Amino acid sequence: MTALPWKHVIESQQFDRKLLEIVFQVADQMKADLSGERKYAKVLDGKIMASLFYESSTRTRFSFESAMLRLGGSVITTENAREFSSASKGESLADSTKIINGYADIIVMRHNEAGSAARAAEVSNIPIINAGDGAGQHPTQALLDMYTIVDAFPRFDSLKVAMVGDLRYGRTVRSLSYLLTKYVNIEIIFVSPSVCKMEADIKEYLDKNNVNWREETDLTQVAKEADCIYMTRVQKERFHSADDYEAAASKYILTKEIVETMKKDAIIMHPLPRVDEIPTEVDDDPRARYFQQALNGLYIRMALLYMLLNNE
Repeated sequence: MTALPWKHVIESQQFDRKLLEIVFQVADQMKADLSGERKYAKVLDGKIMASLFYESSTRTRFSFESAMLRLGGSVITTENAREFSSASKGESLADSTKIINGYADIIVMRHNEAGSAARAAEVSNIPIINAGDGAGQHPTQALLDMYTIVDAFPRFDSLKVAMVGDLRYGRTVRSLSYLLTKYVNIEIIFVSPSVCKMEADIKEYLDKNNVNWREETDLTQVAKEADCIYMTRVQKERFHSADDYEAAASKYILTKEIVETMKKDAIIMHPLPRVDEIPTEVDDDPRARYFQQALNGLYIRMALLYMLLNNE
């Protein structure tokens, strides 16, 4: 086991290939331990995690809280900090962070504004983990996504990854794009409505790191060549125009008919929650990995909490 080389987890770019492999190895050990000896069951005994979520969450919040509890730690939490914390009274993020520093050993934060986790880290003496900051980043989601892909393709040879749906506001695909640059022979295919194409900064980052990418509009054709199809929900809450949302909603649906044209060893991913972009009839297909993907979040977050908080 090893500690992380820095105090906070704010963005995907913090992780190089070597560190990714270490995190994945620790996640593997956590996964095995949950069905084995449970030697890590009390390793964070006495540690407290503050779950500070300014936006609603199911998978991220519950998996972090479950991860902390399974490692023997404790959790203090608020369900919607914008409404049920002092933020509703006008307290600044910096002041809230400083106060919580006295109550916990680590803060897991989700916020509606991009850059919020970085701002909190500037005033925090305890680790901050970015659990999603607006349309910015979601580094722990990217880690569990990468962990899922590596598990399916251990050789990682010439993979084509199709990212489909809301790429403009989708922090998960932005974060995953950063991590994919750590591997060789990757091609990323962006498939999205015109109103939510991937932003230029990600494309420039891919170019800088010599990762091939292209934009397409026909999911039916892309599905035939992709090794991984990463579907995303069109996020109504991020759109400022109802017309733009209507132009993007339900544009791309991975139907069972399209799935049947995919490679036999391809995989289907989704950060969840879904709306209608993957019909439930696809769930039983062996290529559907999104529920395992969500479960992988538990192992990754156990690994991160252990590596940030374990004093051994």
